[in-house]
Amino acid sequence: MHKLTSPLLPALIALLALAGLPRAEAAGSSRKLEQAQVVFSSAMRWSDYEAAWQMVDPEVRAEKPLTDLELERYKQLQVSSYREGGNGELEDGTIARSVEIGVINRHTQAERVVRYQERWRWDPKAKRWWQMAGLPDFWDGK
Repeated sequence: MHKLTSPLLPALIALLALAGLPRAEAAGSSRKLEQAQVVFSSAMRWSDYEAAWQMVDPEVRAEKPLTDLELERYKQLQVSSYREGGNGELEDGTIARSVEIGVINRHTQAERVVRYQERWRWDPKAKRWWQMAGLPDFWDGK
């Protein structure tokens, strides 16, 4: 068995370890994105709009707060389906995902399908992903 002995060996090991860090961080971030998307889509599937709202970027929530009236409007809708497309990275580093959501008005029992674009951004300070698009606009002028 041949032993590697060199004064450069510790430096080489450190360099290789550092080279793997971005990939490890990206893999961890990717897992966290999947987890965040599962939490958000589960909240939406259960029509738990308050829980979904907590996944929205705090900056977006502060800029455009959800009013009691808006929350009551959401509570009139039952999500009947939630179909996600694949993730795509945008130029600014955010992630976009197209979603098709079926909703039923609890009062009229009328169902319709709404297309929605989720946008996700990584928050390095909080070490988590935030959904930037807010809650879907199920009314869109209707």
